[in-house]
Amino acid sequence: MARYTGSDCRQCRREGGKLFLKGDKCYSAKCPFLSRPTIPGQHGAGRRKVSEYGLQLREKQKVKRIYGLLEKQFRMVFERAEKMKGATGENMLILLERRLDNVVYRLGLAKSRSQARQIVNHGHITVNGRKVNIPSYIIKAGDVIAVKENKKENNYFKAVSESVKLTIPGWLVYDAEKMEGRVQALPQRSDIDATISENMIVELYSR
Repeated sequence: MARYTGSDCRQCRREGGKLFLKGDKCYSAKCPFLSRPTIPGQHGAGRRKVSEYGLQLREKQKVKRIYGLLEKQFRMVFERAEKMKGATGENMLILLERRLDNVVYRLGLAKSRSQARQIVNHGHITVNGRKVNIPSYIIKAGDVIAVKENKKENNYFKAVSESVKLTIPGWLVYDAEKMEGRVQALPQRSDIDATISENMIVELYSR
């Protein structure tokens, strides 16, 4: 399956809520979801009875779209979470939060996770002083994530912190002058602000 290349706002409409995939646009009055909150398609405004399986599937699709993963990538995260101690659903969300592209987004170095993925892919980010261009790289407590030294004068990185409307979560700390962030501790379920019913995803994969 190829990566989705259609309208990001259409994905929000399909999941019935804002997924914040378009950066500043999602926070403005121009957000299409505000004017067209119905499901895409000619029958989107009609009433539908959704089965339990359908609800579970929609929850999985919502999380995949929030973090920008394909099915195979998402399944690999779930399988890794199953092997960890603790609740599988919480482990899964914490692993998703620990992805390097997500951390770059959470630090305010990108307006969206898709933009953060591109920044990492292009080799603009270092972890503990070493360039890492793998968006799925899992960070650890104590890691230092920074803009590559020769990219700090780039106009984009100079301006991005002023335009990104995010509150940096408590498990991260960011130094704007150095353009680097530190992972103070691993994220907990309470740190993840998205409205996600992870147990429904666990039930779906347990069928």
